[in-house]
Amino acid sequence: MSVAGASGTAAARRRAVVRRRRRNWMIAVVVFAAAGVLVVLTAPLFEKTINQFTLPLAYQDVIREQAADKHLDPALIAAVIYAETKFDPRPSAAGAQGPMQIMPATAEYLARRSGATTFTLSDLGNPQINIAYGSYLLRYLLDRYRGNTMLALAAYNAGETNVDRWLASARSAGHPLTVADIPFPETRDYVQKVLDAQRAYRRTYATQLGYH
Repeated sequence: MSVAGASGTAAARRRAVVRRRRRNWMIAVVVFAAAGVLVVLTAPLFEKTINQFTLPLAYQDVIREQAADKHLDPALIAAVIYAETKFDPRPSAAGAQGPMQIMPATAEYLARRSGATTFTLSDLGNPQINIAYGSYLLRYLLDRYRGNTMLALAAYNAGETNVDRWLASARSAGHPLTVADIPFPETRDYVQKVLDAQRAYRRTYATQLGYH
């Protein structure tokens, strides 16, 4: 083969290599773009699926209705349900029932206090009634403790008698009661869990809970 022929063959090979590289580059761009579009389209669904496992939400219509009726933060109601049952209610060993884990004796007291005349124990298995009672209890406790959410949540978990005793002890020591001062580990963890979840629900489910 002549020098000119060899040179032409080498040039043809180089051009073929360049064409292959250009074609591969274009394919890579298309694949990358398609992958980007797929991520954009599926991201909301993926995020929703993750939220349903890590921060579930149900009964949002009932929660919004009770929040408006009882002048409560809907995220607070959702957070209490999350801390109590994670929206998967089943009776507790102590007999508490429904999404907000209301004890039958507490429900009967709340029914009398709210003027209900047709309360039956089976009502606690109805999410709408259960959340109504739980929201009523939250409103009562917030009023009793002058709007202090931390104290209301502590009483929701451990009872008013215990919270009143802790408050008296803190006052005698010359300082307010804080979450860290709660002597029951379960109640201390419960209060912090609800407060953290309240912020998370407000941020994650702003539309569903009626913030905008």
